[in-house]
Amino acid sequence: MRSKKSYRLAFMVDLTRRTQGLISPEWALARPDNKAVIMERRPRARLLIADDHVLLAQACKSLLEPEFEVVAIVNNGRALLEVASELKPNVVIVDIAMPQLNGLDAGEQLKRANPAIKLVYLTMNAEADVAAEAFRRGASGYVVKDSAAEELITAIRHALKGESYLSPSITRDTVELLLKKDKSSQAEKRVTARQAEVLQLLAEGRSMKEIASLLNIKPGTIAFHKYKIMESLGLRTNTELLRYAMKHHII
Repeated sequence: MRSKKSYRLAFMVDLTRRTQGLISPEWALARPDNKAVIMERRPRARLLIADDHVLLAQACKSLLEPEFEVVAIVNNGRALLEVASELKPNVVIVDIAMPQLNGLDAGEQLKRANPAIKLVYLTMNAEADVAAEAFRRGASGYVVKDSAAEELITAIRHALKGESYLSPSITRDTVELLLKKDKSSQAEKRVTARQAEVLQLLAEGRSMKEIASLLNIKPGTIAFHKYKIMESLGLRTNTELLRYAMKHHII
């Protein structure tokens, strides 16, 4: 099994190759006489990149900027919500595994606040059930980091046209089958949005005081949320809580 580092390295190498010598197609159209016809620059779609791996995020920015406007890069889910609310991008490129608030929960909150925003997940997770969950929460695209970098551009173009995109490395039929499942028939219970935030921060090893400061609520409220989470999920220890968070891709 390839490591998280090797997935990122392969994707970054491909990004570097594809960004060398790129020019924007919006500025000029080549003619046989080697003269250029200057064209009016069209407004570019505004993109926001959310990934806690800085080098990968910067490489993505270099790849995308010839065609799109990258308005910001953030490295955690909570910053994503704040910056997206202020800058109002057309498309958000988001990883699933991010600190403070994971990409699935952050993406769901973004879509609830602004249904028009497009979510394209860029992740090393190639599991069909995770892809299905991303689409269930409003994703337009799901690109695996082990894919060719060109796939990311394709996914964004599809999203802007109101279409969906899924990396070929994931079986579409399986994802569609999972999407058709009635969630009410699943035995596993889901926590509320606020409880999911608290659960992730607890699983990251943060103290109740730290979590209270991040969420701007009282430490006693955090303790209450923890109690309700463990009660509703049938968890008894912090270890079980951590395992649940990992199993459900909350961290």
